[in-house]
Amino acid sequence: MGGGLPRNHLYLLDGEPGTGKTTLALQFLLEGAREGERGLYVTLSESESELTEVAQSHGWTLDKVTVFELSAETAGSSDEEYTIFHPVEVELQETLAAVFEIVEQAKPTRVVIDSLSELRLLARDPLRFRRQILSLKQFFAGRDCTVLLLDDRSAPSGDMQLHSLAHGVVMLEHLALEYGADRRRLRVTKLRGVPFRGGYHDFRIRTGGIQVFQRILTAAASPPELGGALSSGNPALETLLGGGLTRGTSTLITGAAGTGKTVICVQYLHAAVMRGETVSAFMFDERLSTFWMRARALGFDFDDAVKEGRLRIHQVEPTEMSPGEFANVVRAAVETHGSTMVVIDSVNGYMNAMPSERLLGIQLHELLSYLANRGVTSILTLVQHGVFSGPVDEAAEVSYLADTVILLRYFEYQGTVRNAISVVKKRSGPHEKTIREFRIGAGGLKVGEPLEEFQGVLTGVPHYRGEREPLMSPDGRA
Repeated sequence: MGGGLPRNHLYLLDGEPGTGKTTLALQFLLEGAREGERGLYVTLSESESELTEVAQSHGWTLDKVTVFELSAETAGSSDEEYTIFHPVEVELQETLAAVFEIVEQAKPTRVVIDSLSELRLLARDPLRFRRQILSLKQFFAGRDCTVLLLDDRSAPSGDMQLHSLAHGVVMLEHLALEYGADRRRLRVTKLRGVPFRGGYHDFRIRTGGIQVFQRILTAAASPPELGGALSSGNPALETLLGGGLTRGTSTLITGAAGTGKTVICVQYLHAAVMRGETVSAFMFDERLSTFWMRARALGFDFDDAVKEGRLRIHQVEPTEMSPGEFANVVRAAVETHGSTMVVIDSVNGYMNAMPSERLLGIQLHELLSYLANRGVTSILTLVQHGVFSGPVDEAAEVSYLADTVILLRYFEYQGTVRNAISVVKKRSGPHEKTIREFRIGAGGLKVGEPLEEFQGVLTGVPHYRGEREPLMSPDGRA
């Protein structure tokens, strides 16, 4: 919201029941109390005891907030006789009069009125309801008071009266997915005089209040220039890449399951921490125990880096994290912990973890652009379906996002399964366009000579046209 709500105006907090309106409203009042401001919570729908229970569930106390419960007795008794006016007309006037009276007595700086649906029921028709909201707005005008009106979207479809009268509007949404945890998001649709950040922003209701994960901004005032080449500790791999990965770019490693994508990531992570850099990895597919077991089997020791905080491995639980929350976790790794390299293993896991989200590719593009603008090197893996001759275009929708694409393939030769590696794209400079065999062993990938006398390696069943022994020996030598 560009820093907060401008003071002394009336705002609308709009959302269906269960979206977190009461929690956010209490946060609004308690933040004011922390700054020495008087707060008033006028409840037309919930009791004071219910509000107290909500506050206690977050570890809050309402001692510094005035809670005014507008009970049925305060609003007028249904047992009274009305001879000229309809009972609800009298009750509406008495309700507003009671609100005005408590405001005059408490003289608050911040006011929450929960909720407008009760006033809408008493008003009975849209014209009378609009007049009463206008009277509320006029009453608070000139007073040193910021007002938050809560509404549960009980208005007829298309009724935007409250939106037009309020100085600003914040909309909360609660999304129930087919599987996994529910998602919540908010959108600031109006805030007069403030350059607010539009669009949807994911949020969670946690103990202690609402935590908003603001949408990532990709723009940077002065994007850093691309740095030098990043070493993996494997000279043959760096030769294939034309000197190595370029610092501050994104790399996609794609291939069938088990071809060695994560192994390459581990090599780059180890080389980075050995240089004294701070790196972060986000594992969607593997358990942490499997990752550490793999690293030890390859001969990589990360113990010191983990103890010193230079390596942070995050296991992302499927369906438990929204795209906005994940992007903010990555941003915290960069801005708070100073990570210069980010690994996401894998894009398939990222997509599967958020199956009901739309436009994940665009959100991933925003995230990679943000990392590039911060000078952070990003490495992603993508699993292709099919072991030998599966389609190579499955990565087409993601590969355009990456600056460098490394393709790993299985191929068969004389009844044995072999591995091939090639670099099919590198925007930041020249690269070798050959296809090389590789093996996985202690120390990571061991890359052999180009498979110059083979035809059809990428199909999985190549034809050898040479005469000498063409492939690597079991110990990894050419």
